[in-house]
Amino acid sequence: MGKIADNLLARDFHAEKPFEKIVTDVSQFNVADEKVYLSPVMDLFNREIIAYSISKSPNLEQIQEMLKRLFEKLPKGARPIFHSDQGWQYQHESYQRQLKERNIVQSMSRKGNCMDNGAMENFFGRLKVEMFYGETFETADEFIRCLEEYIDYYNNERISLKLKGMSPVQYRTHSQII
Repeated sequence: MGKIADNLLARDFHAEKPFEKIVTDVSQFNVADEKVYLSPVMDLFNREIIAYSISKSPNLEQIQEMLKRLFEKLPKGARPIFHSDQGWQYQHESYQRQLKERNIVQSMSRKGNCMDNGAMENFFGRLKVEMFYGETFETADEFIRCLEEYIDYYNNERISLKLKGMSPVQYRTHSQII
């Protein structure tokens, strides 16, 4: 295992520009007698889910896929603070090495303190209320399709008053124009 990183965010979930501060975590869903795991990365500038992976097993391969998608999305020269909890996957040597190789600064919540990653926890809560609780999915694959559709909707269509009535993608695009 790697080492525990300092809590650099200290619950400051405000970012002045895209890719300045990003957060991640894993959430589990029980669907049709199977488990599905979502590992998203959220940009704190506009609350956009900039990368994610979905798996039926909480393993290192899922985290590697999430990182691969994140690295494809990060602009050249970006050096974000990347915050997570102290989960085993975020302490893994390969995870920490890949962040370091790309000049990404790792930050971790204090042990047992979920509010240190409150922005990500808030997203999971909103997602579960808006598309999971009270819904019935015949299969895990059906749920995964709905989850992917929700993330697309969340990023591109779901307006937020905190983002001046724009979706996360609209807000990012608008901020780059000004």
